[in-house]
Amino acid sequence: MIDALIIEFDKALRTLFAPAPTVRPMPGETVPEAELTAAERRHAAALMRIDHVGEVCAQALYQGQAIGSHEPAVREALQLAAGEETEHLNWTERRIKELGGRKSLLNPFWYAGSLAIGLTGAGRGDRWNLGLLAETEKQVETHLDRHMAALPAADRRSQAVLEQMRADEIRHAETAVKLGARELPGVAKLAMRAMSKVMTSTAYWI
Repeated sequence: MIDALIIEFDKALRTLFAPAPTVRPMPGETVPEAELTAAERRHAAALMRIDHVGEVCAQALYQGQAIGSHEPAVREALQLAAGEETEHLNWTERRIKELGGRKSLLNPFWYAGSLAIGLTGAGRGDRWNLGLLAETEKQVETHLDRHMAALPAADRRSQAVLEQMRADEIRHAETAVKLGARELPGVAKLAMRAMSKVMTSTAYWI
């Protein structure tokens, strides 16, 4: 038990304070940097900061879900999704730096809240656990669509990052459904959207 707690605590520290690893190359890294105005760079960096926060939340959510999962197939799906979300962390952090921005100062808060949600979801059983995963990814897909539309048109490097992230999120949701995800109640979906709205509105600035 102590060893398991140490491992999970180490995951949290790495997510919050260490550079995230990636196996795949960063999407768009060969695309020339666009000539953006100072305002456009600040706006793009703020959008990427929100997306980075989303990946921090995903790491904590999947960590909490995996801790409470009872089926090996479900744990494997969660671990695979978490691995790709780690790459998303790497890409968004690098893009933030390229744009001259910074990560959210509230990342520890976002992480703790998402971990609690993941543990709660896992406590309801694996079918609901998968339902939470599927709904999270569907909402992230919608969120990424909005950000791709809101980015400066010339910022193809950021667009490439978000396009690959979107493709990964869609695949994660499809995997959860294939494994037997239950449809979440409407009130749960609304609560998730409300929490997402608070996060995105705050992370744009802080």
